[in-house]
Amino acid sequence: MWRNADTICIFKIIDSTLREGEQFVGANFTTGQKIDIACALDEFGVEYIELTSPVVSPRSFRDLRTIAGLGLNAKVLTHIRCCKEDVLKALEIEGLAGIDIVIGTSSPLRRFSHGMEIPRIIEAACEVISLIKQNRLELEVRFSTEDSFRSEREDLLRVYREVDKLGVDRIGVADTVGIATPFEVYELLRELKGRVRAEIEFHGHNDTGCAIANSYAALLAGATCVDTSVLGIGERNGITPLGGFIARMYVADPERVRRKYNLKVLPKLDAMVAEMVGVDIPFNNYITGITAFTHKAGIHAKAILNDPSTYEALRPEDFGLSRYISIAHRLTGRNAIRWRTEQLGISLGEEELRRLTAHIKALADEKSLSLDDVDAIIRHWAKAPVGEKGEGVCGCGS
Repeated sequence: MWRNADTICIFKIIDSTLREGEQFVGANFTTGQKIDIACALDEFGVEYIELTSPVVSPRSFRDLRTIAGLGLNAKVLTHIRCCKEDVLKALEIEGLAGIDIVIGTSSPLRRFSHGMEIPRIIEAACEVISLIKQNRLELEVRFSTEDSFRSEREDLLRVYREVDKLGVDRIGVADTVGIATPFEVYELLRELKGRVRAEIEFHGHNDTGCAIANSYAALLAGATCVDTSVLGIGERNGITPLGGFIARMYVADPERVRRKYNLKVLPKLDAMVAEMVGVDIPFNNYITGITAFTHKAGIHAKAILNDPSTYEALRPEDFGLSRYISIAHRLTGRNAIRWRTEQLGISLGEEELRRLTAHIKALADEKSLSLDDVDAIIRHWAKAPVGEKGEGVCGCGS
């Protein structure tokens, strides 16, 4: 069950960079930037692009109308409160594919956010869902509870059952404060799956580092839609990152994910959004981090050079990237040095390679080396008489 590719690869991405991502502290997207992000997400192949509610500001309304009118392959959604005012504004947008409705159901949100009890929440949900269906039958409707994992289970199921009767297309479960574990996500969504007709969508925050695992558990339980954002940007620590989610699903079924998405667009997306919001891509970021495909230890390098799958679950070339073998350090091995000499067009015998590797290790014990230093050592070694090998190279041999 836990690695059933046919089950977990029937999924759709609802990318929320232009909704949840706008809540990131460094995000202040211009209309042009939103168009660039939307077009890149469409090129990547996400199924849905979610934008901020049209009632937030006049420009939010105009931007939503602009993105909805681009004629993208991805379906354009907007995310609104459970109230008639928001619905009526969203209904004005031509080209919109769906409306995502959300309301808090946990005790803290009922008390301090909107002040409604469960019966009134159900009543409000019925009003807004009916309003959408009466005016724009072609629109997809998603109804989501906010702070689902701090809500009472019976309250949640009661709300979901009632909106499901109205024929919503998707029901959303949101780990709004990032407290859920994969086991809790699986248990709740598995129960929900047996009680509703609608598709199930999962929205997971990353406050405790579980967003990707929770999204995967949601799919295992029967969800079909997962919310992501580029680099995971969003409120506080953000949500499930697009790249990290793709990495997880790629391992589950590489061929299907390669067919489903244009993976080589991912580095462009990460770099573009990072620049727009004023952050660096973390060194250990999924797929696009500078060290994601870097190998250093000698035994790793040897195996990687023989067969990359020994220490790589992902193929960098599928994402338009290259692996890097780090050799300028004390952990380097003879196979890595041989690989570098061959790249430089230099041929050395096995004994020379052994001695050269030992020399580089000894130098690295004494000082930090760069790749240029190592290249200079290799070239000097290839040219120098036997008795002078290792001496006088960039000051490293003395």
